[in-house]
Amino acid sequence: MIEKKLLLELKDSYQKNEIERKKIISASNEILFKAKKTIFAIQKDDKKSASLKFSEMENDLKKLFKNFGKSRLQKEGAFKAAAEEYMEAVIFFSIINKKKISERPGIELDYDAYLGGICDAVGELVRFATNKAAAGKFSYASKMKSEAGSIMEELTDFDMTGYLRTKYDQARGHLRKLEQMAYEIKLRTKK
Repeated sequence: MIEKKLLLELKDSYQKNEIERKKIISASNEILFKAKKTIFAIQKDDKKSASLKFSEMENDLKKLFKNFGKSRLQKEGAFKAAAEEYMEAVIFFSIINKKKISERPGIELDYDAYLGGICDAVGELVRFATNKAAAGKFSYASKMKSEAGSIMEELTDFDMTGYLRTKYDQARGHLRKLEQMAYEIKLRTKK
């Protein structure tokens, strides 16, 4: 027979965890949504909007770390997805604006958020180059190919496995798209 006292303690711990979990998921979904909006703003060359969203997301992330701590946050898939999407936006913005990518002060993200974000940012480079080429700005294809190539060269040393290996393979596929796009543009503009 299970002691009532133990059951009450378990119930209390479980309920506390569920309340925290719901708060983390809700806040994480907001960050994820803002990160997606930020990426769209960057794609449209709207730096002002993107910068505002970054400030909001960074405040939201710092609040989450303060309220729940890194180890608690890392238990939630919604938080991991938001952190990765945030890093994707940061990295994409940095590449487009020729800024160095470094750790975010006050935001303690794990390597998987950084590496996943880096890999996903390569896909955004394809969209960016495609949109620019459609607008007649063909030089962006080779610029984005060069950026993606540099990133992929650095990532080769990681020998990623599992979820991150899937992200890496997707990024490699995006690099191939950029290589193909740059090649075709070069052929067509030579005429």
